[in-house]
Amino acid sequence: MTGTDASNTIDPQHRVLNRELSWLDFNDRVLSLASEPGIPLLERAKFCAIFATNLDEFFQVRVAALRDQVAAGIDDPTWDGRTPQQQLLEISTRVPEMIARQESIFIDQIAPALAAEGVEIVHWEALSSDDRSAMREYYDARIFPVLTPLAVDPGHPFPYISNLALSLAAHVADPETAERRFVRLKVPDVFPRLIPLGDGRFVPAEDVIAAHLHTLFVGMVVEEWAVFRVTRNADLTLEEDEADDLLEAVELELRKRRFNKAIRLEVAENIGDELLDLLVRELALDRRNVSRHRALLDLSCLWHLHAVDRPDLKDRAWPPLTAGRLFVAEETDRSMFSVMRDRAILVHHPYESFASSVEVFLEQAATDPRVQSIKMTLYRAGGDSPIIRSLITAAERGKQVAVLVELKARFDEANNVAWAKQLERAGVHVVYGMVGLKTHSKVVLVVRDDGDQLRRYCHIGTGNYNSKTARLYEDLGLFSCDNQVGADATQLFNHLTGYSRSVEYQTLLVAPRDLKRQLIDLIEHESSFGADGHIALKCNSIADVDVVEALYAASAAGVRIDGVVRGICTMRAGVPGLSENIRVRSILGRYLEHSRIYRFAHGDEGDQPMYLIGSADLMPRNLERRVEVLVPIEHPKHREWLDQVLEFDLADDIVRWELQPDDTWLRSGPLDVYEPDAQEQMYRWTVERQHQVRR
Repeated sequence: MTGTDASNTIDPQHRVLNRELSWLDFNDRVLSLASEPGIPLLERAKFCAIFATNLDEFFQVRVAALRDQVAAGIDDPTWDGRTPQQQLLEISTRVPEMIARQESIFIDQIAPALAAEGVEIVHWEALSSDDRSAMREYYDARIFPVLTPLAVDPGHPFPYISNLALSLAAHVADPETAERRFVRLKVPDVFPRLIPLGDGRFVPAEDVIAAHLHTLFVGMVVEEWAVFRVTRNADLTLEEDEADDLLEAVELELRKRRFNKAIRLEVAENIGDELLDLLVRELALDRRNVSRHRALLDLSCLWHLHAVDRPDLKDRAWPPLTAGRLFVAEETDRSMFSVMRDRAILVHHPYESFASSVEVFLEQAATDPRVQSIKMTLYRAGGDSPIIRSLITAAERGKQVAVLVELKARFDEANNVAWAKQLERAGVHVVYGMVGLKTHSKVVLVVRDDGDQLRRYCHIGTGNYNSKTARLYEDLGLFSCDNQVGADATQLFNHLTGYSRSVEYQTLLVAPRDLKRQLIDLIEHESSFGADGHIALKCNSIADVDVVEALYAASAAGVRIDGVVRGICTMRAGVPGLSENIRVRSILGRYLEHSRIYRFAHGDEGDQPMYLIGSADLMPRNLERRVEVLVPIEHPKHREWLDQVLEFDLADDIVRWELQPDDTWLRSGPLDVYEPDAQEQMYRWTVERQHQVRR
């Protein structure tokens, strides 16, 4: 560890924050957006939905992992001094408070305001007779045929409850014999969770089903019913060293994951004790694992409301622009390869279009007769992917296409298995990642015969090759045909797809072998400039202890450190004797801030700043257990763009959350309006730059 005597006087348990609790702080900031008066109503509902989805993933992965550690008898404390059991106790205190806040925001603020605008969730008991008649017809035609009630009796054991499925639990009795049964009824997802009435009002599907339970249990009496939902451990347990076929192993684990242990039981507030006790017992949980709700279970259903055609209740559209030099190329019918030969291209999504840059790059590579090979890494591709279609086209046209598909991309495993098989059928050489490592880097390498020579064209980005998320995630990408970048990319793919020891890279910074050491070297080099030093870090998460300690030492040496961290941050900020010169802020908005920019004012030699972009966050998993790539940004205009991003993000007149010395996050900036925020300022600046190009 590095550090000065002053910073090392602080107790080790108070030098860093807990990772899991820091993540809860992040999700709490997401929830705060749902109560921002300057954000349109349907966008506020959307943030309630995002909060719910985030929490589902947190329980499926992080809480599940902590439970496994406790079950295994592991009580080793993390660097902040908490054992797994202590972390679970703190989580169990904080999460109910957050859920109660979420429900209050939606029930008491958003729902009444939306109802006043004609957008409303209406429960069965509030429906008119005409509405009920319409819902009966809908039930008979669309719902009843696909329902499957499962009763528990000596011949029918307690049914399997799938992960995150919405269900109804009921006690049903025979009036003649007084015999009663527990029944579980899954709410299928083949019809909308919120069923539209056609006038901006919606009825929850579970309400419609509950009102018609008598049609499923003819001659019986439904004594009670309640809605519930189960969250299961969703992590994969792969013994990669023992797997003869990684694809087969992942497919097997995906089948097994359906039956992983239950982690959480969500129930409606009015559930009876008898029903609840039965569910808790059969799911092998206890009451501490139960979450009671007065709002609808699974508020991710609010995405249905967000889909309503009410532009007056949503953010104003920001149409993505075609990057300036690519716009000129379109006008003059030049290929991207021709433009890249002039100089590198930096693109900034979604302000600048992913479709007219990355997708066009791969589309042109697939159809250009001069292109000989395409290699790329694929972490999350999404559905109906133009990227995948281009790769298949290239293979069908006889080009050599090699794709590293990361089968272990969490929650995208099944999707990636399907894409891998489809690519293989088209003749693509598919590699399934590396044993013990996830390949998280975002790299494309295209080899083209330009007549005078074979030239390598590269794209290196911060975000996934996913056309859907590219419209929602803020990311950067560099297109370059620089010889050294191309040589490094070639070495990288040879290492990923072949059999070789780690290689030395001349330009790219690559994890897990060198990146962490190189970043710490850059931090320590900046420390040598004292108060003249400056480090700017824009990333999703900071949680690597060694990097944090190096930053503390730089702060003690007088270096100004500005962190723009969207999610987890275990580094403390502004703490006397530890981090006086460190400022950390979090920026949230309509786009998910996803790019990584690392700027060191004195670079690695002291005469020029160094700018790095790429796939790696400052977390142990990124620096030690993943293949990650950062690329230096050299061109003055590209550096100007990155400086402008940082200038907007670090301004004092925008809405942001700042990490305080007492480890709380303080909302700062304008109180009554959310815009103009950093993202709107970035969009306006991008539009103005585009206008300059067109003039």
